[in-house]
Amino acid sequence: MPGFTLEPEQLTWCGELRTLARERLVPLAEKGEPGQLNRPLVAELGGLGLLERLFTSGALDLCLMRESLAHGCTEAETALALQGLGASPVARAGTEEQRARWLPGVREGRTVAGFALSERAAGSDAAALTLRAEPVAGDRSDAGGWRLSGEKCWISNAPYADFYTVFARTTQGAGARGITAFLVPADRPGLTGSALDMLSPHPLGSLAFDGVHVTRADVIGAPDRGFRVAMDTLNLFRPSVGAFAVGMAQAALDATLEHTSARTAFGGPLKDLQSVAHQVAEMATRTEAARLLVYAAASAYDRNEPQVPRSSAMAKLFATETAQFVVDAAVQLHGARALQRGHLLEHLYREVRAPRIYEGATEVQRTIIAKELYAR
Repeated sequence: MPGFTLEPEQLTWCGELRTLARERLVPLAEKGEPGQLNRPLVAELGGLGLLERLFTSGALDLCLMRESLAHGCTEAETALALQGLGASPVARAGTEEQRARWLPGVREGRTVAGFALSERAAGSDAAALTLRAEPVAGDRSDAGGWRLSGEKCWISNAPYADFYTVFARTTQGAGARGITAFLVPADRPGLTGSALDMLSPHPLGSLAFDGVHVTRADVIGAPDRGFRVAMDTLNLFRPSVGAFAVGMAQAALDATLEHTSARTAFGGPLKDLQSVAHQVAEMATRTEAARLLVYAAASAYDRNEPQVPRSSAMAKLFATETAQFVVDAAVQLHGARALQRGHLLEHLYREVRAPRIYEGATEVQRTIIAKELYAR
């Protein structure tokens, strides 16, 4: 690839991951229920050592994992990503006690994590969240701290996770500077949740906090500094959302190449029609361009370069929009068969829409890019 070449061992590893996805993970994914947590699948990811690599590898490795798994098993890719999203704040900013208590289970696939940032009125504008953290006095029966009251929505692995990284407002009127990140076990009194029935088959739900008690021992990072914890996590994961999209785009492109080579119409294979060949060429070019942007953004993150927010936003923006285009074009070239339940493209068509919204919608990415450009 011009401008970026993977090492031979990285290419070999990606091939191995595709094989694992096809042979070990797809059968487990097929036994799960859409929209519900698939614990056997998470446990298998742990057993294969992939969850461990979430915390021992860099951003580029994360992208290679997500792209390779997405090509063969989107459910496995999502299970891995949601574990990383929920637990990364603990790994990166948590206390020694928090890491020792929760991360071994996450790595092994026994403990499931959730990332609780979004609210119904605070999605793209994450700094506007309203989940209240009201201070309580400490005495013999109460260790002090805060009580959480309010709701979260579109939360990864809710209501099935074993713990959540929860972002709540500890200082009113302070915007992004008044938010604190907490580690909240799922069995904490006052915490309830319910599943949401979404277009894409991901385990997402809502959480209700009715005076849930948290203490300073539950704080991730520092009080009133939780927004930075959230943004640091998203800066790491945004390029890998793009990698997820690239994996889906490549799967759709591969299916299209096979279909248009074998399907005959008007006296010959579809690939001999110029309109088809040009469309496939466009699909391939956009997919490759998206891949290069993703790899470049991940490498910039690993090198701790100053343009990480901009490059991460560009990668997520272009890759997710590209995947939508490629999957839609693939459906068009396959015709009605691609709309049948159970067809690969029917599955990808439902999967591909969500990444343009979560972890910062396309419009938010454009805002970030423009802000970074003008700041220079």
